[in-house]
Amino acid sequence: FRRLNTIVKTAAELDVRIMIDAEQTYFQPAISRITLEMMRKYNKDKAIVFNTYQCYLRETFREVCTDLEQAKRQNFYFGAKLVRGAYMEQERARAQALGYPDPVNPTYEATTDMYHKTLSECLRRIKLMKDCGDDARKIGIMVASHNEDTVRFAIEQMNQIGISPEDKVICFGQLLGMCDYITFPLGQAGYSAYKYIPYGPVEEVLPYLSRRAQENKGVLKKIKKEKRCC
Repeated sequence: FRRLNTIVKTAAELDVRIMIDAEQTYFQPAISRITLEMMRKYNKDKAIVFNTYQCYLRETFREVCTDLEQAKRQNFYFGAKLVRGAYMEQERARAQALGYPDPVNPTYEATTDMYHKTLSECLRRIKLMKDCGDDARKIGIMVASHNEDTVRFAIEQMNQIGISPEDKVICFGQLLGMCDYITFPLGQAGYSAYKYIPYGPVEEVLPYLSRRAQENKGVLKKIKKEKRCC
């Protein structure tokens, strides 16, 4: 907790955002609890600290709504990075071994529905704040997805409710080297679009990258599409 506080304090001083990643459900409650405490402490004037929500979990929508309400009640800026998630096999194996309900959505389509439902709720609340003259930046969202349909959905929803790229409440993120044909047009169109880079010892970085590849099963088709676009 002390080390994380040092990192977040430094980020706040440098005006850099911190996105704390999500892990398996049997670790996540502690991570989320600490992250929300950091939000309460440092997200007073802008969203510096972001929590990560994995939309392949059945409880994600409820958890995001609960945390949004806490942010509203305690008057701090809420930051969320929305991802699909990458621990499905571990989660299901552990649930079966220990005899508790599978925490993962039953299908890929159900995960997409959860992602879009959660994003729509965040956008709905942003619009309400805009309409009543409140600071719409009190909710900051990163759409961290390599899925074209999800990125398209986010843009369509933004257009429908009148949230512009200049509002700086929604940003997009993809891995460096993956889906550049999505990231670059977003940036050229004025959206906040980021490429993120995993770094560290090879034995730690490779498992992370393999989970991203597993999470994006259509990665080979996307590579072909990127070649065509280039």
